[in-house]
This record gives sequence, structure tokens and C-alpha cells, in this order.
Amino acid sequence: MIQITSDILLDESEVQIEFVRASGPGGQNVNKVATAVQLRFDVANSHSLPDEVRHRLLTLARGRLTEKGILIIEAQRFRTQAANRQDAIGRLIELIRQAAQKPRVRHKTRPTFASKQRRLNTKRRHSLTKQLRRANPEMNEE
Repeated sequence: MIQITSDILLDESEVQIEFVRASGPGGQNVNKVATAVQLRFDVANSHSLPDEVRHRLLTLARGRLTEKGILIIEAQRFRTQAANRQDAIGRLIELIRQAAQKPRVRHKTRPTFASKQRRLNTKRRHSLTKQLRRANPEMNEE
């Protein structure tokens, strides 16, 4: 079991880890050793996640999801399989923790009386500035 939060435990059988060859520099080691990790987690059919967390995770990680709702995390930052495996699992845990946080409810607020007064005073000042820039019509008649 993977501990996500105090009340969410993830069954390890729901996470598939596959080792693949990493891309990028590394000489012969890259061509011989499969150190990169590809972690797959079926978010859509997971029994370990509460429904609300699952829905938030689906929207939060939509760029990394397949059409079937499988989350894919690739880790190749380190040179060893063990370190990349820990990195991938840590990123999965962090993603689920973000989804577990309930979004704060936004309450409608109204502008205060003082802020309305400040806005109207600014408008009056701006209007007066523009009036003073205009050519005086009385002087043009002479």
C-alpha cells in the first residue's frame, strides 16, 4: 500500500511500472540499460481513490492521460532504475495529493462604499483633466 494522505491509501497492484531505455546523453549505458521508468495508473477505474478525488485528478492531469483514463508518468532524471522508480512514484503521490485538496469555495463580495467613492473621484479627476485639455469654445468665437 502506498500512503498518499492520512485517509487515502493506494493499492500497489493498481500501479504498473515498466522500465524502458532512456533518451538523451549517456554514452553506451543509455543503449544497454533500461533505466527510465514508465508508470501507469488507471485513474478512471481506481478503487482506492474517492470519487471526488478521482474527478479532480482527471481534470488536473488531463495532459498526461490516455483516452481510457490511464495516467502515464515518465521518469528518466536519474541514472538508476531505483531512483527513477522513486521519482515516478513521488510524482504520482504529489499529483494525487493536489487532487485531494478541496478547492476553496469562492464567495461573492461587493465593493465597499469607500472603494466606490475612490472610483468615482478618480473618474471625476480624469474627466476634469480631459476637459482642461479641450480648446475653450468661448475663445474660438472671438
